[in-house]
Amino acid sequence: MAVNLATIESVTKVYGTRALLDGVSLGVSEGDRIGVVGRNGDGKTTLIRMLAKLEEPDGGRITHVGGVEMAVLTQHDSLDPKATIRHEVIAGRADHEWLGDARIRDIIEGLFGGLDLPGFADGLDTVIGPLSGGERRRIALARLLLGSPDLIVLDEPTNHLDVEGIAWLAEHLQNRRSALVCVTHDRWFLDQVCTRMWDVQHGAVHEYEGGYSDYVFARAERSRIEATEEQKRQNLARKELAWLRRGAPARTSKPRYRIEAANALIADVPDPRDKSELMKFANARLGRTVFELEGVTVTAGPKLLLENLTWQLGPGDRIGLLGVNGAGKTSLLRAMRDAYASEGDVQPASGVIKVGKTVRLAYLSQEVAELEPEIRVLQAVEQVRSRVDLGKGREMSAGQLCEQFGFGKDKQWTPVGDLSGGERRRLQLLRLLMDEPNVLFLDEPTNDLDIETLNQLEDLLDGWPGSMVVISHDRFFIERTTDVVHALLGDKKLRMLPNGVDEYLERRARMAAAAVPAAAAVTEAPSTGLSAGDVRAAKKEMQKLERQISKLDEKESKLHAQLAEHAADFSKVAELDSKLRGVREEKEELEMSWMELAEQV
Repeated sequence: MAVNLATIESVTKVYGTRALLDGVSLGVSEGDRIGVVGRNGDGKTTLIRMLAKLEEPDGGRITHVGGVEMAVLTQHDSLDPKATIRHEVIAGRADHEWLGDARIRDIIEGLFGGLDLPGFADGLDTVIGPLSGGERRRIALARLLLGSPDLIVLDEPTNHLDVEGIAWLAEHLQNRRSALVCVTHDRWFLDQVCTRMWDVQHGAVHEYEGGYSDYVFARAERSRIEATEEQKRQNLARKELAWLRRGAPARTSKPRYRIEAANALIADVPDPRDKSELMKFANARLGRTVFELEGVTVTAGPKLLLENLTWQLGPGDRIGLLGVNGAGKTSLLRAMRDAYASEGDVQPASGVIKVGKTVRLAYLSQEVAELEPEIRVLQAVEQVRSRVDLGKGREMSAGQLCEQFGFGKDKQWTPVGDLSGGERRRLQLLRLLMDEPNVLFLDEPTNDLDIETLNQLEDLLDGWPGSMVVISHDRFFIERTTDVVHALLGDKKLRMLPNGVDEYLERRARMAAAAVPAAAAVTEAPSTGLSAGDVRAAKKEMQKLERQISKLDEKESKLHAQLAEHAADFSKVAELDSKLRGVREEKEELEMSWMELAEQV
């Protein structure tokens, strides 16, 4: 029987006059993998902070079983800005120790892309202070995963990770024995990792068995049977379930409900998008030419990102753009945007970007545009337009679109300065759509959006007739909203991938595998070329060196203890300090010998 690690009993948490959590009782047992979902502001982060005892409840109690070890990743790290990555992650381990540990190597390679930490100026010896939030996030995550806790609590662990990093983290967590409680808006990640879901809404927490796909089905079924949720939300849930069942059922977790029941529930739900109808409408709005790139070279300072690119974005094209951070995804969109904004006068380093005469481009960047803090939400939207045509006969007022994006009638009169980061992101999207563009460039549109808002955004985009390019590490969003995936694989070319994200990950894995023998060949080039017998002898010598280093570690510890014991005897301290320096020098020589042998074998 699984041991209960943490228990939440009748917990209440109040902010102002609002009960964020009201009489909630939950438990986490050994082996649990729990995903926490809900709208921004409904209490997901508060719930897990109280579970980890980082925040006290107003009522009820939270208990941990005796001796349970818990590791928590919050949205704000506690890293020492003056320390190096080595100090925070490797934590005093000698090079031969952590390099010889496959688990540590896997974590560092998975989160940083290589043992030499490419992208960090001084590798492991890079000082943390000047690093970006995303880089600090990966360091905090690596430090947490190198431990062996009984319960891991993660708040948005996939933020700032690319598609490969998210796939690696999902596989890593699947293979760990630790129990897990995770808040994330990444639905693919929830499906891969979680076996239970907590849905936080209106002060209560509803529990569901299975991953995200099972949760979507159960929520739609619950809405249908109990008829307690409004029709709009029910239809959205059923529409998403239809896409999950018809689009890529093999990707979903093993459902605990009968597949026949799921299929019956969605029998009358049409496909998310009528592609042929949207294509006709897009042709009418855009004409034949949207963006045409001929022999284009894209640079970022001295760095060459794309070379001699010939590519076309046509009317109605919905393209997902993948690539590692720094490959040039955002730079490509900016080059196209600049050509549009300047009416063709601003061109890339070489080549030509042609823009159609009827193009109306809206570009959602990763930066949230700042508005006057005193202005109200509805006023900020109406500044752009009071009504919007979303295509296929769908017209909405600014107030109706605000409601669809989670800004109810009361919230519409909230000052912009009082909005959270996620709410400002929603408002930025709203203002873009109100301008009735026929081409959308979305650069990480899912940042700071909760799952409910993502569902609503996807529903809007389903009927939106225009051309679209989406950059996102949210694999679910890419697969849900786009029809074709293109990728920048680091070879200065843009490639279409017929099999989508799966093909991208396969190609990246093949590239990584091919790079290992190449790196090994470079390492072995200056060596004398060891025979099989020499390799065995070298490995034997390495084991001998490891035993000697271990003995010196013990000797060093004893000398430290003696120094503490004789702290008042200056002559004794001098004698012991001399011995300690000798031990350290001998240990450094042995470690260097071990490293030299490791490079050969």
